[in-house]
Amino acid sequence: MDGARTRWLAIVARTVCEPMTGLLLLACGIYLALGELHEGLLLAFMVCMTVGLTLQQQLKSDRALQALRELSSPQVLVWRDGRAVRIDSRALRVGDLLMVAEGERIAADAVLERSQNLRVDESLLTGESAPVAKAPAGVDLPPAAPGGDGLPYLWSGTLVVEGEGLARVTATGGDTELGKVGRSLAELEPGDTPLQRGIAGTVRLLAVVALATSVLVTLLHGLAHGAWLAALLSGIAVSMALLPEELPVIMTVFPVIGAWRLARGQVLTRRLAALEALGCISVLCVDKTGTLTCNRMQVAELHADGAALRLDAQPGALAAPFAQLVRMASLASKRRAYDPMEMAFHQLAGGAPDAEPVREYPLSAELRAMSQVWPVSPANAGAAMTVAAKGAPEAIAGLCRMSAAERASMAQAMEAMATRGLRVLAVAQARHAGGVLPATQDGFDFQYLGLVGLSDPLRPEVGSAVQACAGAGVRVLMITGDYPATARSIAAQAGIPTDAVLCGDELDQLDAAALRRRLAVASICARIRPTQKLRIVQALQAGGAVVGMTGDGVNDAPALKAADVGIAMGGRGSEVAREAAALVLLDDNFASIVNGIRLGRRIFGNMRHAMSYVLAMHVPIAGMALLPVLLDWPGLLYPVHIALLELIIDPACALAFENQAAAPEQMQRPPRRPEEPLLERRTVAAALVQGVLVLLVVAGAYGAALAALPAPAARAVGYAVLVLANVGLIFSNLAYRRSLVQAVGAANRTFWLVAAAALALLAVVLFVPGVTSAFQVAPLSWGQLLVVAGIGLGSMALSALVRLAAIRHGAN
Repeated sequence: MDGARTRWLAIVARTVCEPMTGLLLLACGIYLALGELHEGLLLAFMVCMTVGLTLQQQLKSDRALQALRELSSPQVLVWRDGRAVRIDSRALRVGDLLMVAEGERIAADAVLERSQNLRVDESLLTGESAPVAKAPAGVDLPPAAPGGDGLPYLWSGTLVVEGEGLARVTATGGDTELGKVGRSLAELEPGDTPLQRGIAGTVRLLAVVALATSVLVTLLHGLAHGAWLAALLSGIAVSMALLPEELPVIMTVFPVIGAWRLARGQVLTRRLAALEALGCISVLCVDKTGTLTCNRMQVAELHADGAALRLDAQPGALAAPFAQLVRMASLASKRRAYDPMEMAFHQLAGGAPDAEPVREYPLSAELRAMSQVWPVSPANAGAAMTVAAKGAPEAIAGLCRMSAAERASMAQAMEAMATRGLRVLAVAQARHAGGVLPATQDGFDFQYLGLVGLSDPLRPEVGSAVQACAGAGVRVLMITGDYPATARSIAAQAGIPTDAVLCGDELDQLDAAALRRRLAVASICARIRPTQKLRIVQALQAGGAVVGMTGDGVNDAPALKAADVGIAMGGRGSEVAREAAALVLLDDNFASIVNGIRLGRRIFGNMRHAMSYVLAMHVPIAGMALLPVLLDWPGLLYPVHIALLELIIDPACALAFENQAAAPEQMQRPPRRPEEPLLERRTVAAALVQGVLVLLVVAGAYGAALAALPAPAARAVGYAVLVLANVGLIFSNLAYRRSLVQAVGAANRTFWLVAAAALALLAVVLFVPGVTSAFQVAPLSWGQLLVVAGIGLGSMALSALVRLAAIRHGAN
């Protein structure tokens, strides 16, 4: 509670120190010095309202950021109640059995109980870049500091670079070695984006202009009339009119709330700058497995001894060659499997083995196969140990030293499976009777057993999502480690063109220029190794593309970092990939990426419309603060009038525009150019034309009213027209690319609330006696109100016409 109160006080203090609030407080003091108690108290009330609105906006942003931090908290795998359970890392308890694997950040201090080839990068704590090997001790050891080979201690925040292990948690949170030195990991930092820095520079420039103009107006008014306090009020009004304080609010609130909306759509934003690039993506590189497909692997076909067997949902008892093939595929899989393929092997084999393997030879970039050596059971003492291997068919062919004829036969069977869209792995077995195990898998005398084909159905929403990408000018490039035939089959189901396929071996033979040319037409990259993804990203970027790249493994991190928008898999992705990426896909679903692109375009479009409205609205406010001084008219706008307008403008920007739904044609336009500014020239020109027309309408109405009515009544006419024109500007900018009828139906509820509040406040100003005197206006008759309403509607129509003309000439 104390932390929340401190946060509130900090927001209030920061708001009070802002230029606009400072000007309001200064004007309040001047009113009180002049003896104008009503005006002073009313202005003080408006200061409180401004602070309240700012507090509400900031707290909403803070809640959104906190929700993102909750989602970004790492997930860990623990062994509880005899099964593996994935939990939030903050829920870890001392004594939990923590399962760690390659690519993960260790979430707590722990002592290793079992491991396979485990190596950990402890540079975060030691500064030493070389990974250290970890091994269970078997006996109690005295406490030790991070670093050193062969020790059983794991430390929170360090990175597993190879192997896997099971460790018992000894400390969590602030009690860990990392917590003691006060380091913080994986926290979302809402740093300023390039757009925010650009807008901040614009605001600073306008602030200087506002200050200079304010001083000039104060001097002119004071020298002309001799009333220096009144002149100072006029100068303050001009400063408030020229200062677009809403622009930083837009740049702060929209991205944060947008990131929160993305998270609700299963896309976690780790870096807010990625929201700017989402709408610019022109090429989207996606993994096949788990992103386009459901990642629910099922063994669909077996091939052994020259015969093929297609499996039903309940395959029943298998013939001996097929049963041996399935058994070895299971023995070549991790015992505590959470990879969908290995889980499918265990399920078909009737369960995972009970024993622990003697040794694992892990998959590597050089050899895409893994092997496990299993101990001899006590009942078969003296027998040879069983070695089971599975992996890419060409890798298994090499381990089995197959002849050219054998390789051709295997390739023919593999091609038949791949054409059906199956992922194909080969399986082999060996026996080892010696005491010393070979250093590599090549040291075993493997015997080829056959092929296993796994099916992974396409996600049902992928087809429509791919079509949406095509309509939005985003080219989908499928990247997979599968064979071209498998890739083509899945691509055809998804609606991705299948005529141009680039294979990994071919990619290695291409220079940079040739690779750019091939990728310009390719829609499928097959047999791609993770290390090749970086070249693909760089080649696409060199060709002028804005690249979105998905990835999940440790080796994907460089490509994710290099991409304009790196997208890590949240469900199956490694912690290294998540740290390198700008976005994390919580459900690993391709459709969520497309929804993210749609929302990214919506955020940018709504920011542009909000800023266009702010620029347009400040023209008549500034103009009507200056014109009476230049034309020697009675002043129309004093600080209290502008403060009330700000109470309408602020929620319109922070709420009405942010809540506006995307235009129907938003995903029918090509991606935005990365160098395209938020406020391009034509957008600014359209906003200024809107503002000038409103200024002419308000000035004309005020001038005509001054000729026929006393100054207070004329001021009421001019101010009422300005408020109605303000509502009209909000509506016309929200109604972008829509007809009037469509706009009425499309305007969000927040707009109607803002419009109703504006009209209610105007009624209070015009008809509540104490308030009318504070605003120096007089009540209007029904006939005068009808005239004012007609002028306001005319101003709205002019704003809409300018917007339509701007659209026809390409603005926005």
